Amino acid sequence: MFESKYSKVLTVILVIVIIAVLGLLGFLAYNYYQNYIISRDTSAFVDDFQGEVKDGEANDNGTNTTDENPFDQLQDSETSSGNTQKTYKGFGVLGTIEIPATNLKYPVLEKVTKKSIETAVAFLYGVGLNQPGNSVIIGHNYRNGLFFSNNKKLNIGDKIYITDNDGNRVTYSIYNKFETTPEDTSFYQRDTAGIPEVTLSTCTDDSSARLIILAKADQ
Repeated sequence: MFESKYSKVLTVILVIVIIAVLGLLGFLAYNYYQNYIISRDTSAFVDDFQGEVKDGEANDNGTNTTDENPFDQLQDSETSSGNTQKTYKGFGVLGTIEIPATNLKYPVLEKVTKKSIETAVAFLYGVGLNQPGNSVIIGHNYRNGLFFSNNKKLNIGDKIYITDNDGNRVTYSIYNKFETTPEDTSFYQRDTAGIPEVTLSTCTDDSSARLIILAKADQ
């Protein structure tokens, strides 16, 4: 009798373990698939990006649809003024960012919203991509390789390539890397001596601070 009850307990434990393992494997597989899809789509967009078709106003990016055909992301959208602007999954695009050291390729979306920074990286503050002065780009750190998760691996001297909507591709070199509080914005406005600079902002792995990367356009 005792052995029978013991066997039943072991069977129940074994079933629970199997279910837990299958659930974990399913979660990991889904996470891998999501990462693959996002990386594939953003890389394809960056590779095809040639800037705006025409100078235009910002589009209404409140119509984002994450389940749309990935090929639709490469199309242009017509604004209310009749001009055409590049969009990515319904969000207006200001340009693209590439960081070879971390194999990063993303469109830079024009607005920071909850949904936009779950889709790519976004322009937070500044004069505009590749313009004299500082531009801040923000991205999530999901600790899974997506968006700015690998910014902690960047070093002084690593290159960042920014392509703007005029088709200009500018090379930036990282010259500073530090952590600060989430509330600190003191580095947003700084004297760049008329040189374009870019600031990358993301959270640290424990989300207690912000990891900041400063880079200056090569002269």
